[in-house]
Amino acid sequence: MTHSISCTCGRLKGTLNHNEDVNRCVCYCADCQAFARFLKRENEILDQMGGTSLIQTIPANITFTEGIENLACMRLTAHGLLRWYAACCNTPIGNTPPNLNISYLGLIHNCLSSDPNSLNKSFGSVRMHVNTKYAMVEDKPKSVGLLSGTLRLIGMMLKARFDGSYKHTPFFVLESGTPIVTPKVLNNQELKEVMDAV
Repeated sequence: MTHSISCTCGRLKGTLNHNEDVNRCVCYCADCQAFARFLKRENEILDQMGGTSLIQTIPANITFTEGIENLACMRLTAHGLLRWYAACCNTPIGNTPPNLNISYLGLIHNCLSSDPNSLNKSFGSVRMHVNTKYAMVEDKPKSVGLLSGTLRLIGMMLKARFDGSYKHTPFFVLESGTPIVTPKVLNNQELKEVMDAV
């Protein structure tokens, strides 16, 4: 099975394959909230408690079919995750580790569908709620599914490592192991601005 990927303006398009082999997660961490604010689309990305809905998979399951020249990348700090987005309209795509040997991709819901029912139909219900202490409400939601979700992710990543599919990624140049575009790293002032809003 496949699920379409598209930025808001439609210039960047692709597909998520094997969408039955994923993990659904809502992450409330400060970094995910800061990324939404960097894109200036926090009202569309974050839920009412500051959570970001993610479809966790491996990069080998992603194919970009149009407009990959619009794919951009940033890092909150020099050692942070690579956070991918469509520069044409600031649609978030997802985040990956900076090392292609670690086969992980957290796709952000905005590039998949704005309809929660569509996501439920394609990927099932949310299994994990993590980093809930950063939720933007007094009555914090409970962390759930951490153990089972982590084991599921480890299984996906180990399988990709053993069968070699970690080498199939649209985000890295295989020969050099570097991102296909140079990430923008926020300077101290830029980082302060997006973190102060969290």
